[in-house]
Amino acid sequence: MRSSRIWTRLLGVEKAVIEGVEVEESEADEIDPGDVLIVVHARPARGRRLRCGVCERRCGKYDNGEGRRRWRALDLGTLRAVIEAEAPRVLCPEHGVTVASVPWARHGAGHTLAFDDTVAWLATCCSKTTVTQLMRIGWRTVGSICERVWADVEASVDLFAGLRRIGIDEISYKKRHKYLTIVVDHDSGRLVWAAAGRDKDTLHTFFDALGAERAGKITHVSADGAEWIDAVVAARCPGAVRCMDPFHVVKWATDALDVVRRDVWNAERGGKGRTTRGSKSLKKARFALWKNPEDLTAGQQAQLAFIAAAHPLLHRAYLLKEGLRMALKQGKDATEVLWDWVIWARRCRIPAFVDLQRAIVRHWDAIIAAAEHNLSNGLIESTNTKIRLITRLAFGFKSPDALIALAMLSLGGHRPQLPGRQLA
Repeated sequence: MRSSRIWTRLLGVEKAVIEGVEVEESEADEIDPGDVLIVVHARPARGRRLRCGVCERRCGKYDNGEGRRRWRALDLGTLRAVIEAEAPRVLCPEHGVTVASVPWARHGAGHTLAFDDTVAWLATCCSKTTVTQLMRIGWRTVGSICERVWADVEASVDLFAGLRRIGIDEISYKKRHKYLTIVVDHDSGRLVWAAAGRDKDTLHTFFDALGAERAGKITHVSADGAEWIDAVVAARCPGAVRCMDPFHVVKWATDALDVVRRDVWNAERGGKGRTTRGSKSLKKARFALWKNPEDLTAGQQAQLAFIAAAHPLLHRAYLLKEGLRMALKQGKDATEVLWDWVIWARRCRIPAFVDLQRAIVRHWDAIIAAAEHNLSNGLIESTNTKIRLITRLAFGFKSPDALIALAMLSLGGHRPQLPGRQLA
């Protein structure tokens, strides 16, 4: 095998001609001062010269640009390597004057394709420290690389193909009320779309990208009780069955139960802030009230027995919470059972649960649809948990776009592949 061919294989480049290789010492102000740097001089193959860096269209030469430039390549063993080549500018009829494309790197990137793909794969599989130390780059550079790699994936695949049942939710990614709106596909389990923001305009952006024809094919939409989601879904895909996630309905009941517990706890203290034996018992009983009966320990069962004997109002609130949870599990029989629960809550004389039954009646159709179609936001809550882990990893990225790119690469069903490996 010719030496030039060996170098193209080592660097993971194609459609390039290797003109020569030299070794130089790193400068004192670089990352590894005194280390050896492998400089590979290259040029695009004949058919790849003078093409627009954006659209790859063959164009006329405009000028020599800023002369020769370098692209960081994968390390060769323990030594850093770069590709050095001319970087002329071309005049594209569509994009104007732009730097000519090179076959070994994306337009505007300072790293080779193989370098970008390796970093993106590591970012989805390894810790922040591992990626930065192994590749000898900054963490913000990792974010920029993820954006470039995801942009290529997004342009090459149809993310919305076959969408029928979707889940919509929001997740906080930063302090001061910074949110992402995310959409998942219930059938494939993929994260299909994410954007910064939590309002109608943000969600309209998703349906704009989806298109009216595909939006008309959406059959089911699951979400929580957010009014801004309801309004957009009703406007953009009115034929879809709206499903109210049972998890959030039970959470409403748990919140109402906690309101009652706090009222009883304050009454036990006499309204003077003094700690009593009864108030201590009520404080410790929070988890017994929140947990499902089948998950209670022996001690928590004893706490519930104490509450039933000493605080009947709180015990009644607990039974209402459990009654609602069981009603939502009745499937096609949920309509009758849930209506019986609504009548019970109306007559319970507990303000928090009277308000809760009003909220359930307002969202009645969506709650019943979720029970009948066995559709919940469990998948999207699982996706949210994974995004929270990615958010902690992505701390330091300068924009939400890098976080979104990393989340889509990790959860979107199109994980990057290591260069030179066969697809599994």
